[in-house]
Amino acid sequence: MSKELILKQKRRAQRKARVRATIFGCEERPRVTVFRSNKSFYAQAIDDKSGFTLACADGVKLGAKSNKVGAIAIAKALADALKAKKIETVVFDRNGYVYHGVVAAFAEALRENGLKV
Repeated sequence: MSKELILKQKRRAQRKARVRATIFGCEERPRVTVFRSNKSFYAQAIDDKSGFTLACADGVKLGAKSNKVGAIAIAKALADALKAKKIETVVFDRNGYVYHGVVAAFAEALRENGLKV
């Protein structure tokens, strides 16, 4: 691995730890975390008290790409799953990613689909 890649991964890990130190999800208000790669985008709602995933949305299963249009489709699927469980407020965990582009489009789509983020 190159030094630049190692440094990039280290910086993301530091951002991730800094964000996770301040947020916590419970059953009434779960933590919605995202993972993005160059090909796909995933999201899940987690209850940190019990350590269970309450709902998830997989971009591969939905056929959505890792772009803004795909993020909007994934947000709609996750919002529908959470509404079915009568959850309307969530805590957003950007997972160390910059709140820009696909991550920001996902969060905005959650808000547009009726969740309080």
